[in-house]
Amino acid sequence: MDDMLRRSLGEDIEVEFDIEDSLWLCVVDPGQLEQAVLNLAINARDAMPDGGRLTIEASNTKIDETYAAKHQEVTAGEYVLLAVSDSGIGIEPEVKEKIFEPFFTTKESGRGTGLGLSMVFGFVKQSGGHVSVYSELGEGTTFRLYLPRSRAATATLAPATTATTLGATPGETILAVEDDPDLRELVAAMLANLGFAAIVAATGEEALQALAAAPRIDLVLTDVVLPGGMSGPALAKTALEHKPGLKILYMSGYTQNAIVHQGRLDPGVELLAKPFTSKELGRKLRTILDG
Repeated sequence: MDDMLRRSLGEDIEVEFDIEDSLWLCVVDPGQLEQAVLNLAINARDAMPDGGRLTIEASNTKIDETYAAKHQEVTAGEYVLLAVSDSGIGIEPEVKEKIFEPFFTTKESGRGTGLGLSMVFGFVKQSGGHVSVYSELGEGTTFRLYLPRSRAATATLAPATTATTLGATPGETILAVEDDPDLRELVAAMLANLGFAAIVAATGEEALQALAAAPRIDLVLTDVVLPGGMSGPALAKTALEHKPGLKILYMSGYTQNAIVHQGRLDPGVELLAKPFTSKELGRKLRTILDG
């Protein structure tokens, strides 16, 4: 993820990896792991407005009975520890108690959904692991993700989990339309990691301008609800008038049934439910582009 993180975080953030040799195996979803690291990295960037250092470490560790006794949700045993640290502003104690709650955010309106850290928490718990946070105001923050060791002799990856299987063919370009800047950057990073050329826009009008200017766009990936008076479906209708045959994929926090029943989308359209992983995005894009 080195190149993807450096592109996503910008030149003001120095990225450093410290990965221990002979890491133990873990049974986790690779796409969810990647998304968890991206979410933590983007949060770290926002905590370092004047630049700084992001350090990602992975090592083998053990949680003993003493620690487990003080944290009832933890089981003593062997874990792979993934630590993501920043040199940013730190987290206030009263805020730290709430950071994993869904929709809790300290960012101004329109700058975040409050789902990023709750997704990280959910992924780790789903994997049977544990999350801890250490932070000092003005000194930075470290998130520690403890993922249980697997006793499997070898790691076997299904072909469908690899970016090369799910990713782009040369030159394929996606126009991603999302008004939330954090989600927009996250989607752009996912697309780049899958091998697609990514063009981003925040509104329907921006998307139409990009569509007119770009030499090639194979698919428009758009949120259903957009600011500025032009919804995702309205954008798609106008885009198809100019470029018949253009592929369209909607994304939304609503479920397919809910959004169709509310009349925002016609039955049978392609919808990707938020939050989604790189693997889910890649599979959906490949299905539509090859269909």
